Amino acid sequence: MLSHDDVDGVVVALAADDPWWPGWRELGGKPVLACVGGGERADSVLAGLQALPATVDDDQWVLVHDAARPCLRAVDLARLLAVGQADPVGALLAAPVRDTLKRADATGHSQATEPRDWLWRALTPQLFRRGGLTRALLAALHAGVKVTDEAMAMERLGLKPVLVEGSEDNLKVTTPADLALAEFILSQNRAP
Repeated sequence: MLSHDDVDGVVVALAADDPWWPGWRELGGKPVLACVGGGERADSVLAGLQALPATVDDDQWVLVHDAARPCLRAVDLARLLAVGQADPVGALLAAPVRDTLKRADATGHSQATEPRDWLWRALTPQLFRRGGLTRALLAALHAGVKVTDEAMAMERLGLKPVLVEGSEDNLKVTTPADLALAEFILSQNRAP
């Protein structure tokens, strides 16, 4: 993230007792701020938005990236920024669904095949203006709706962010197998 010229700094949302955070204050000459996140993704994103300095006004673009997605490609970030900043709402990296989708019943038996036309998997980063994203997340919080990503919060307000196709290998590390795959992808991307 910090290697892109349009990214001025980062805020990292952490658990209050995170023993692994190295305490960085800058990387690559850009500021790194840390804040205490929350129990849900939206709580952590709100904490990050609130931790931004006052010099980042409500009309400025912010990126939200899940640290569990370590395989972000620079070309995808550049495309997201170019497309998203040209849109009045914002954008998110996403990947079209290519697998056949099944709807299961309560016992785990296939009930139907779902059409995959127009379905995309949401990835990160996601790009929105600071003020609009803050309002959207607060509205969901006050309504008692648990949003699973920032685009969902914006969609609840009737807004339609642009889907920007990202690389399939921008995977989310949630299992040991995911970690092994991410390590392989990163090793290949670093090769000459």
